[in-house]
Amino acid sequence: MSEQLGGWVEASTQYLTPRSGAHGDTWAGEASKHGQSGTQVLREVAELAPPLEVTEALGLAEGELAVVRRRTMLLNNTPVELTDSYYPTPVAGGTALAEHRKIPGGAVALLAERGFTAAKAVEDVTARPATPDEADALQLPPGAFVLVLDRTSYTADGTPFESAHMVMNPVGRRLRYEITMG
Repeated sequence: MSEQLGGWVEASTQYLTPRSGAHGDTWAGEASKHGQSGTQVLREVAELAPPLEVTEALGLAEGELAVVRRRTMLLNNTPVELTDSYYPTPVAGGTALAEHRKIPGGAVALLAERGFTAAKAVEDVTARPATPDEADALQLPPGAFVLVLDRTSYTADGTPFESAHMVMNPVGRRLRYEITMG
């Protein structure tokens, strides 16, 4: 994978900003900019009671449901990331987010059309050994480490509307954070 990424630096901003006039998803667009082929495979879409950390991140009441979209991100047909995005049911219910299909322009564009644009995002990045299922899905050897990025996106009024959990093959991965103070 390090050859595949070839100096590609990932910053979260492009994944939080609706793309004007774009019809494909951000992942495919970013890969294409770097001479790569990026796509995603939708593994599951469901309405369910999310894990406790997601419930807390989204400010849901105990037992309140959320829509989850589980995807495998592919770079040059190689799985590089497992992404689970959770949305409160009032945000996603009855929309394409709750359907098992790709969304023209991507989820960020659909959310923006509904008035949910990220004004703030909080991300936590950790490293840990992959679970056996993660190692299998990402084609990693047993005992390999993964990067885990958990992101919560908020509107300008502080309303959380998405909690994303990403498990990544760390080889060749570089994440960039830019912070503007005041």
